[in-house]
Amino acid sequence: MKIDIFKYKSTLIGIFNLLLVVLVFSSCEKVVNIDLNSKDPQIVIEGNINDQPGPYTIKLTNTANFDELNNFPSVSGASVIISDDFGNSETLTETSAGIYSTSTIQGTIGRTYTLKVTANGKEYSAVSKMSSSVILDTLTIVTEQTPKGSNKTIYVNFIDPIGVDNYYRFIKIINGVTQKSIYVEDDLLKDGEAINQPLFARGQDETKLKPGYNVTIVMQSVDKNVYDYFRTLLQLSSSGLINQSASPANPLSNISNGALGYFNACSVTSKTIIVQ
Repeated sequence: MKIDIFKYKSTLIGIFNLLLVVLVFSSCEKVVNIDLNSKDPQIVIEGNINDQPGPYTIKLTNTANFDELNNFPSVSGASVIISDDFGNSETLTETSAGIYSTSTIQGTIGRTYTLKVTANGKEYSAVSKMSSSVILDTLTIVTEQTPKGSNKTIYVNFIDPIGVDNYYRFIKIINGVTQKSIYVEDDLLKDGEAINQPLFARGQDETKLKPGYNVTIVMQSVDKNVYDYFRTLLQLSSSGLINQSASPANPLSNISNGALGYFNACSVTSKTIIVQ
């Protein structure tokens, strides 16, 4: 039998290369080790005080590891104090795990509020000024055609005060359920104008508007730091860059000492509409 030596050598080389690839990948498999839980937990502080009757709450949690994203440990036993620039101060009571509530302090437009938190041997603070109230005039619902069919979108209508820097946050509540979508607006290009702002649905988990649904929109007049927090949070979440365990980026917080979250002193107006 005659053997084609060139074909035989090519076959041997092919087998050798295949074995080499297997060995290389086997070696890589032993050394590659992705640690998704290596970052130490960070405290997350979330709190609001407004011009409506209290109580107001501050929520304290810790960030979670990658495999525990739906389980954010509460922070208990902390010292939480809210004070204003008129000398009023209150130490909040922990009413449930990680939830601290006021009983006496009242939010007042024009005052500056300071939050101080001491937890796990560290101190955190934040300052927020309560802006003047801007009246939310009306809500309208517009049916719009999209490539996937018709959608109902709610619009907020109000007059922006002239000559004042204003920042707004909107909260959408559908049939008593607060939606997760983030809505913020400023008056940089709309100072003193009548504003007609759509609140488009964002995310698959948002409730689609249907006839008979009850929709409440809460409009908060917030300060620049709080606006920047929600603006950057929206940008990061839209880009898929938010990660509670080892974030490549975090929103701009107004809280000191590396804490995540926000402290928001704001004035509030709201309107409710029934979808037709």
